Amino acid sequence: MDLQLTGRHVLVTGASKGIGFACARGFLQEGARVSLVSRSAEGLQLAAEQLLNEVPGAVGRIAIFPADLQNAAAAQAALDAAEAAHGPVDVLLNCAGAAKRTAPADLQPQAWHDAMQAKYFTYIHMMDPLVKRMGQRGRGVIINIVGAGGKVANPTHLAGGAANAALMLVSAGLAAAYAGKGVRINAINPGSVLTERLRQRLDAETRLAETEGRPAPSDPGAKLPLGRVAQPEEIANVAVFLASPRASYVTGAIVAMDGAATPMVV
Repeated sequence: MDLQLTGRHVLVTGASKGIGFACARGFLQEGARVSLVSRSAEGLQLAAEQLLNEVPGAVGRIAIFPADLQNAAAAQAALDAAEAAHGPVDVLLNCAGAAKRTAPADLQPQAWHDAMQAKYFTYIHMMDPLVKRMGQRGRGVIINIVGAGGKVANPTHLAGGAANAALMLVSAGLAAAYAGKGVRINAINPGSVLTERLRQRLDAETRLAETEGRPAPSDPGAKLPLGRVAQPEEIANVAVFLASPRASYVTGAIVAMDGAATPMVV
């Protein structure tokens, strides 16, 4: 299926690794021009080189813009630079930031603030100026990679889950506000995804179990209905489709991708 994304300008935040990287690769494979945004200039350069190796036809279609998106001015500067380099952004894929997990007894006011800065405002600082530009242009798509923690409260992920819930509300609310202006906004809620971050956590837990003489932790996907965790590419496939004209009547949707771990109607 031709997703009709050839030549479109896609800006991906959190693009240097994990789901963001997989999304950037997916858009490049569809012929889009992609602006990669992340905090680390070195990480972005490595990601760009890897993308060129994996998608040889992407030469000339990748640009990198280091920015700490917790800073509104830095986000605005990155957006301005990306549009100066590639023209107006047609698609924003937000995937930057992750809140630290904290036990309920250890939560302090600063932990709640930190979670909102890490997950909520990293999205808002890029989305707020861009959705207004898209509305003025009469076209645009925003996809927010959020997380299942915003719908199901996890005791060690309350601050991050609150940020996720806020992002879902903003995604649905802005979708309604801007639908008449030609802008579509959707969110995806992944469950467990086999990113490098998850691999590192599993490796650390396995080493700790060995030193303490305990059995290695079980496969995190073993108890899921699908029997495994998701691959980043699987999340990216849905994101790329939702960003395409093929999904022209999908807006305001919150798409669960947790392998049926939490059977919910609403």
